[in-house]
Amino acid sequence: KQLRDTVARYRPPSDMIGNSPVMQDVYAMLSRVTTSDVTVLITGESGTGKELIARAVHDQGPQKAGPLVAFNCAAIPYTMLESELFGHTRGAFTDAKANHKGLFVQANGGTLFLDEIGEMTLATQVKLLRALQERKVRPVGGDREVPFNARVISATSRDLETDVAELRFREDLYYRINVIRIHVPPLRTRGNDVLLIAEHFVRGFAQHAKKELTGIGAAAAEKLLGYPWPGNVRELQNCMERAVALTESECITPLDLPEHIRTFKGRDFVLPLENPAELLAMDEVEKRYILQVLHAVHGSKTQAASALGFDRRTLYRKLKSYGVA
Repeated sequence: KQLRDTVARYRPPSDMIGNSPVMQDVYAMLSRVTTSDVTVLITGESGTGKELIARAVHDQGPQKAGPLVAFNCAAIPYTMLESELFGHTRGAFTDAKANHKGLFVQANGGTLFLDEIGEMTLATQVKLLRALQERKVRPVGGDREVPFNARVISATSRDLETDVAELRFREDLYYRINVIRIHVPPLRTRGNDVLLIAEHFVRGFAQHAKKELTGIGAAAAEKLLGYPWPGNVRELQNCMERAVALTESECITPLDLPEHIRTFKGRDFVLPLENPAELLAMDEVEKRYILQVLHAVHGSKTQAASALGFDRRTLYRKLKSYGVA
């Protein structure tokens, strides 16, 4: 059992790419959630591959024989969200011409993946919380509750802790969906994983375009590693699709990359001092840098903690000592 656990810790699922330390932590967490069916919350910036993680949780879990029903909560008007999630009966509203099974019932025996759960209205959050607690849903217009048996995985690119503090997300629902949390790191923290993923995309797009490419040239690789990828894996995928389509060489060159990536130059961090002659204690240097990072990510404590290499509790403790939290 120890050997299997150790192997699983360092072996990513077959459809996931990367061996950086931050991804090893993700693989380790994935290997630990496969034996239970508790709710999972996946966090991370947009484009990091949260749905891929959800699919890995489903494929390795006890519900893998059942369906995986994925739904983006931000992709439908809030007036229709309740009907989509819980179902409706015929005649419940103008366009309800037949009974409709909601996503919870459709996912019976499998997994329901709720992407961008932070976009739900507070009214829908109340009904979702009840469904998760009772393991039953009441279709819109219905007079009885329907039981369901599905694992629920949620994902968000929002800072739910801040949303809870500012009363935009229910605290009781937050704890209900956050039994196990998996944070997907941004691409800029994954080192050489950038090249592994880029090569994977190049092979796929080249095969589709019927082009024979040897891969990514050294000069282009240097550009890819030096760019911070604010759009994460989704942006990298778009970049490689463009590069394969435009290249006239045997490998990807800098000229095949978008101009903003080709010409990007990283900026050295300069700590601002009120007095250039001022000498600072290390604690003050750390404080100013942490606050600058927090400002750069628009106050998102989750993103700031990831960029700083802290866990959230450490960041909260430090911010509290600064009188910021």
